Amino acid sequence: MTILVWIEQNNGEAVSSCWEVLGKAQELAAQLGTSASALVVGDAIDVIAQEAAGYGAAVYTASSPALARYRLQPYAAVVEQALDASGATAFLTNATLRGGSLAATIACARGGGIAANASDLRVDGGQLIATRSIYSGNILADITFNSSLAVASVRPRSFSMPATGAGGGSIQALPVALDEASIREKITDFRAADTGEVSLTDAKIIVSGGRGVAADPEKGFALVGELADVLGAAMGASRAAVDAGYIPYKHQVGQTGKTVKPDLYIAAGISGAIQHLAGMGNSKVIVAINKDPDAPIFAKASFGIVDDLFTVLPALTEEFKKRLG
Repeated sequence: MTILVWIEQNNGEAVSSCWEVLGKAQELAAQLGTSASALVVGDAIDVIAQEAAGYGAAVYTASSPALARYRLQPYAAVVEQALDASGATAFLTNATLRGGSLAATIACARGGGIAANASDLRVDGGQLIATRSIYSGNILADITFNSSLAVASVRPRSFSMPATGAGGGSIQALPVALDEASIREKITDFRAADTGEVSLTDAKIIVSGGRGVAADPEKGFALVGELADVLGAAMGASRAAVDAGYIPYKHQVGQTGKTVKPDLYIAAGISGAIQHLAGMGNSKVIVAINKDPDAPIFAKASFGIVDDLFTVLPALTEEFKKRLG
């Protein structure tokens, strides 16, 4: 089983979670005694291709002005071309909106089995096994593949970043013959939504609030936001807080939200349900703030504060202001 990984890019920069998937693919390939390769698609993609080769992967590239921005139809055609060139029997993407749609399209086109939004990949008995959550994160299911092509999209931050500097990867350009007239999708305008917020997925520090803000949700999340601002952190939330309408879904961390892996995760008023821990449990340092000394989050925390978040958060914010200037 050879593995092909699509390296998603935006404006000439690779989406960082793709390197996590590539690193995992190389690990799986080593266990299978085979190889993993990367596919870079776009226009003026030499830098990304060299970066992929720097991880030691064989790299296939497809470069054309028609591929400058993601469009499903031409990108899917290029992936099929790369699958033929590499002889890959597994195709992996990161589970972004683009990666998910591309994985599904390739699975349909090739009659492949698909594991969407997988949280883990492993080899068992010489076969690729994917793990994904079902029933709102209450059950983790193992997915096996009976098809000749296995396809999976992987949740960002499910794996560690691979070490750079391995080098030695080759780069092979695929012949691209795209007729713009034959591409049904047309991009008439492109506008980036700049909210000014720190990206939750890529954040080094995250401050999250949970059900513990219920006494005064508006004030509670204002305190969470103030601490996040001082630390230059992203603001997260538990599913309970999102379901209660305290904060929008885009902030949700957990099995049914975003998977994160920051250097520091501060959980304020979050009990620590298994679904939430599945999304942030690999954080390097976890600080838990909860009035309940028996809250499950304390078993996972590096440091625990048994107290009311409405008291602790303002104190932390003021102290960090002093120490960070």
